[in-house]
Amino acid sequence: MTPDISLPRLMESLRSLGQVGALDGGGVCRLALTDADKAGRDWLVARMEGLGLTVHIDAIGNIWGIRAGHSDTAPVMMGSHIDTVATGGLYDGALGVLAGLEVIATLNAAGVETDLPLAVAAFTNEEGARFAPDMMGSGVHQGALDLSEMLATRATGGTAVVGEELARIGYAGTAVPFTPAAYLELHIEQGPVLEVEGLRIGAVTSVQGIHWTEVTVTGQTNHAGTTPMALRRDAGQVGFAIARAADAIAARLGPPQVATVGVFELSPGLVNVVPGTARLTVDMRNTDGDVLDAATEELLAEAQALAQAAGCTIDIRPLARFAPVVFDAGLVDKVARAAEARQLPTRRMPSGAGHDAQMFAPNCPTAMIFIPSAGGLSHNINEHSDEDDIGAGAQVLCDVVCDLAGAQI
Repeated sequence: MTPDISLPRLMESLRSLGQVGALDGGGVCRLALTDADKAGRDWLVARMEGLGLTVHIDAIGNIWGIRAGHSDTAPVMMGSHIDTVATGGLYDGALGVLAGLEVIATLNAAGVETDLPLAVAAFTNEEGARFAPDMMGSGVHQGALDLSEMLATRATGGTAVVGEELARIGYAGTAVPFTPAAYLELHIEQGPVLEVEGLRIGAVTSVQGIHWTEVTVTGQTNHAGTTPMALRRDAGQVGFAIARAADAIAARLGPPQVATVGVFELSPGLVNVVPGTARLTVDMRNTDGDVLDAATEELLAEAQALAQAAGCTIDIRPLARFAPVVFDAGLVDKVARAAEARQLPTRRMPSGAGHDAQMFAPNCPTAMIFIPSAGGLSHNINEHSDEDDIGAGAQVLCDVVCDLAGAQI
C-alpha cells in the first residue's frame, strides 16, 4: 500500500514558506519576481536540494526538482506556484508545490523507488497580479505563450520588465522545457462548493475560459464647477458605464458567466477636476468558449460606443485569452477512485479559477485535486483549509502519483 504522508511535516513546510512575505494580520504578499518572491524561491530550492532532487531553472524562471526513477523517461510532474496576489493566503499555489515535496519526502523516508522519474515544479507568475497574462511560466513551458514576448512583458501599471526582473533576482535560467508523462496539481478549491456539500475531495474535470482586458478611456480634464455636464468629456463616467455593462452582460447570460472589474483608476484623481483618463481591467470567464467570446465582443463593442457618445477615445489591450480546457478522463477517474479508496467523500467538478494545469492539458494526461476552502475564501488573508483536508488531499496526490510512476511498494 502507498505509504502515508506526514501531515505535521507538510504543515511545517506551509507555515515556514508562509513567513516569507508575511503580512501583518495574516496572509502573504509574494508578487511575482519581487524580492519576496526571490526569498520564497531560495527557500524552495533549498528544500528541494535537501530532499536530494536535481534542481533546474528554465528561461522563464520556472523551478523544478527531479527525483530519478529506474527509467530515463519523462517524469510524472506535480506542481503549482508560490507567487501570490498582494493580499494572499498561505495555501493558494503553495499547497500544490509543497504537497509535491511531501510526496517526495514520504517516498524517500519509506525507501520507495519508482519506475518513472518524479518532478515537482513551481511556475513563474501564475497569478498575473504583477505581470499579465497569468499562468505565464507554465504557458511558456508548454508552448502556449511565446518566451520572447513574455520576457518583454511590462508590469501592469508599472515599468518593471519580466526578463530584467528574472535576471535581477537570479532566476533567469536556460533549461529546455519538456512535456511530462502526466501532470497533477493539488489545490484549494477557492470556492464554497465542497464545504457546503460536506465533501473532502474534488476530482477536477475542467477549467473555464478566461479573458482579461485592459481598457483606457481618454477624455479631457476640466474644472468640476464651471464645466456644464452636457459639455464634458468625462473619462470617468465612461469607465463607470463600461464596468456596469460588464456586470449587466454577466447577469443577463447567467451562470456560469462571471465578470469582474478588478482595477479602476482615474487621472488626475482630484476632487475638483473632471477625470481626463480612466483605466480599468475586466476579467470575464465562462466554461463555454463560444459564449465567452461573444460576451467579450459585446462588451468591447459597447465600450467603443460609450466612449464615442461621450466624445472620448478608447484603447483596448487584451491581457489574457485562455480557452476552456477539459482534463484527461482516465486521470480524473484515478483521482476519484483514489479518494474513494480512502473513504473520502468526493465529487467531480469544474474549476472556476485558472491554474497551471490548464497549460498541460493539451499535451499530456492532466488532472487536479481540490480540497475545501473555508467559507469559499481565497485571494484573501483569511484563506484557510482544515489540516485534515490538507492531509487528505496530499495523500490522494501521493496515491495517484505512486500509481502513475510505478512505485515499487
